[in-house]
Amino acid sequence: MGRRPGVTATQPDEPVPELASLPDTSATPDHRWGFGAFLVVEATLLASAAFISVLLGPAPPGQAIPVSDVLIGTMLPTAFAALVAVLFTVWRGNGPLIDLRLSWHWADVRLGLKLGVLGLALTTVGAFVWSQVVGPNNSTSAISALVEDQPMSVTAAVIMFVYLWLIAPICEEIIYRGLLWGAVERLQWGREKWGRLAAFLLSTAVFAVSHLEPLRTTLLLVIAVPIGLARLFTGRLLGAVVAHQMNNFLPALAMLLTALGVMTL
Repeated sequence: MGRRPGVTATQPDEPVPELASLPDTSATPDHRWGFGAFLVVEATLLASAAFISVLLGPAPPGQAIPVSDVLIGTMLPTAFAALVAVLFTVWRGNGPLIDLRLSWHWADVRLGLKLGVLGLALTTVGAFVWSQVVGPNNSTSAISALVEDQPMSVTAAVIMFVYLWLIAPICEEIIYRGLLWGAVERLQWGREKWGRLAAFLLSTAVFAVSHLEPLRTTLLLVIAVPIGLARLFTGRLLGAVVAHQMNNFLPALAMLLTALGVMTL
């Protein structure tokens, strides 16, 4: 039956998130990169971190690592690895916007914010439980250990805060929920529902293990689940980036205050 003039139809309730259909890319060729590209990027991350560590050298006996070394050693390897990942999509694919599912959708932002808040709650509870199991001295991240009891200038502390909150999540999502996820999707079954679940599980596990912090791997798995769900539900990368940034905000803020000597971890 038709509506009477002047009567507006009732809007349906917002649907429960479910596995979104992948963006239509039938008009573009499949990318020609896969797991080999991801392995090269992961090797680049590890090799560049080791090279920078050797290049900077150890701290003088009895002295803390210089702040400039902390910033360089923390930021450059991940940023360089993400750049290599993007170059792979340009060289052997359709570019990062298509291959890594990078596009702006407000629905993805909203879902990322919701799952990011969930991630913060899980991180807070998980970190408390984990510190009780392994002890507070063994539950902090490697970056937290570097800045603990080491006052920074305001400029250096703000740079670290912005990197940990905004930039690092973008770089890490390009590598894990972008390149690694896309490598799984390239398989024959990768675009099916169960293949995407496999991409979610594999990227979550590799993300946790790749931080090379064995005592925190279980906690990192908990942290990674909401981030991966954002990628799974939307079929795109933006939601995962936003969820990751939300999850990193409070830890980055705590590190900023610690670096400035306002509080102690």
